[in-house]
Amino acid sequence: MRPPRRHMLRWQIAIQEYRGNMNIVNKAGNIHKNADGLSRWALFNTTDNAAYVPTVSEHQIPIEGINITDVGAKLFEEVRES
Repeated sequence: MRPPRRHMLRWQIAIQEYRGNMNIVNKAGNIHKNADGLSRWALFNTTDNAAYVPTVSEHQIPIEGINITDVGAKLFEEVRES
């Protein structure tokens, strides 16, 4: 049996105290037409998330800031001229 996907794991944790003899069955998206938006809502991949998966991006140096006003003005000028 493969490990549960992140959204399934989130639901399993949320209803764990109510489970009893309940079975959780995953329906593929094209079969499950009436899924609400909250059941498909993605959570941030942070350490407080039960389905946290460490990624390579955590070890990269973050970009501290970007000034996009000059890039935007230049881009808009090029679009106007074309």
